[in-house]
Amino acid sequence: MKFAFDDQAGPSTINAYGPGRILVGGAAFTRSLVVTPERVIPDWEPQQPEDLGPAHFEGLIALEPQILVLGTGARQVFPRPAIYRALLERRIGFEVMDTGAACRTYNILLGEGRRVVAALIML
Repeated sequence: MKFAFDDQAGPSTINAYGPGRILVGGAAFTRSLVVTPERVIPDWEPQQPEDLGPAHFEGLIALEPQILVLGTGARQVFPRPAIYRALLERRIGFEVMDTGAACRTYNILLGEGRRVVAALIML
């Protein structure tokens, strides 16, 4: 399991990640999830990048992020642009990366006080 340390660890800081498990604020999650500065939303529906659809992004937009970080599992997989068009139309920053990189990036942006949401498909 890899660790992502943050000097200002809090309840929504991602503490560690590895195959089949992400640790957030000391709680372990074994399925895809969404992490915001205020809360963790477990059991996010898409389990593979190919499962992503427009409805998943509408739910994420409702969380009102400045930046959405999408972790697509063990490797970076870009969704079709039509699927996430609503993010771009609302000028929400959007980054796609493998889930490990997404966990690290989320912690950095959280530490900067940014309104970031991480949507993480399990490794």
